[in-house]
Amino acid sequence: MRIVILLCTAACLAGCLGDQAIPQTTPASETWTLAWSDEFETELDSTVWTAEIGTGEAQGLSGWGNDELQYYTGRADNLKVEDGHLVITAVSEDYEGSTYTSARLISQSAKEIQYGRIEASIKVPRGQGLWPAFWLLGKNIDDVGWPACGEIDIMEARGQQPSWIGGALHGPGYSGGSSLNQSYYDKEESFDSAFHVVGVDWDQDRISWWVDGDVYHSVTRGSLQAHQEGGYDQPFFLLLNLAVGGNYVGDPNLDTPFPAEFKIDYIRVYQRN
Repeated sequence: MRIVILLCTAACLAGCLGDQAIPQTTPASETWTLAWSDEFETELDSTVWTAEIGTGEAQGLSGWGNDELQYYTGRADNLKVEDGHLVITAVSEDYEGSTYTSARLISQSAKEIQYGRIEASIKVPRGQGLWPAFWLLGKNIDDVGWPACGEIDIMEARGQQPSWIGGALHGPGYSGGSSLNQSYYDKEESFDSAFHVVGVDWDQDRISWWVDGDVYHSVTRGSLQAHQEGGYDQPFFLLLNLAVGGNYVGDPNLDTPFPAEFKIDYIRVYQRN
């Protein structure tokens, strides 16, 4: 039996609904249709994914806006498809003025999604200061900036707490430390020891976050005020990354194991029939 512990900001209480139906990780065909997937079987699909490079300086984001320590690359040392998995690897090394390297993939302009079920099978690394994430950003970020574009964190984890998964919604008036967020705790099996399926069900009225079919967080459109809705429903693009350090996890320590691997078995997007 899994034990789920919910940690919720005061701002999101209006959107946390106990009567939300629990989804199945394999949707019934009469309810959902598979619209797109990446099974990561042989090689990275360059028509969908772009590896971002650097420390965020080029985007005006020192440390990617979170005081992160890594330099993102597109090298095979940090990014590869192997044994049917996408593997993002963080390495402790001196590189271009940084002391760590890793990888960050985006689907901006290539694969954008508005509503549906978005899920991934993931296995996260364990260790202080490791920050794997699977998330979405509004496609209009270059025009309106963040957080007005909106951000849906489908999954982010702290390496020092491998039994915890977090999910959050960021937007105008509720971003950063004031995001609408909750956490899921699995007492039986940590997320670094096996693959787990994480996802969101997102439609015009509600976003629900779940792990292995257990819903642990919901935000309704009706719980947002008029000036906050800008971050809710426009097309979003996908992101996958493994950060090192930053204000969410703190710095690595001497016990943090490197290289550290964030593995993704697949990403699947369904639309309601």
